[in-house]
Amino acid sequence: MSDRRDIPKYVPKYIVFYKPYGVLCQFTDDSGSPRPTLKEYIDIPEVYSVGRLDFDSEGLLLLTNDGQLKHRLIDPQFEHPRTYWVQVENIPTEAALQKLRNGVTIQGYRTKPAIANLLDTDPDLPERNPPIRFRANIPTTWLELTLTEGKNRQVRKMTAAVGFPTLRLVRVAIAHLSLGDLAVGQWRNLTPTELQELRLKVIPRRLR
Repeated sequence: MSDRRDIPKYVPKYIVFYKPYGVLCQFTDDSGSPRPTLKEYIDIPEVYSVGRLDFDSEGLLLLTNDGQLKHRLIDPQFEHPRTYWVQVENIPTEAALQKLRNGVTIQGYRTKPAIANLLDTDPDLPERNPPIRFRANIPTTWLELTLTEGKNRQVRKMTAAVGFPTLRLVRVAIAHLSLGDLAVGQWRNLTPTELQELRLKVIPRRLR
């Protein structure tokens, strides 16, 4: 008979990570042509990402081993906001922004209403490595886009659908969590206050 004292105690973990460009949102890559993964940055393999960022996207990633919290955050019925700074080709018109706000149709799916606005100035972000490809005669613009769902490559598909392809995509917030002072490739544990607020937002009182 095994000694119950030998069974590892479950310790919930909650961390935020500033994912660099060109890193998979998982700890292994079985594609046959290995790419950088979370393992190169985070030494806590028992956590899993809450939702994903594409290989070519950057920014805030939340990781946890709390299955209940993860479910509540990724299930679209609960509509938790994710905010992105999006660099697009050319200058979106007000009509294009309104389409993003109302929802656009992508491969037969109608996106939920979103918050979409032009940023007054370029955001203070580190240079991407490699940098985006600029075209000499075409300007670029930064948008702030807040969604309550996260389908595959949704932001890129939405901006393309209204005629302004995404060049760079950085997630800057999930609910009240933000990148703060994190540098690219760094991670930290959630503070007790951040975790308490997150649980209050996403888990019904009867389940806490």
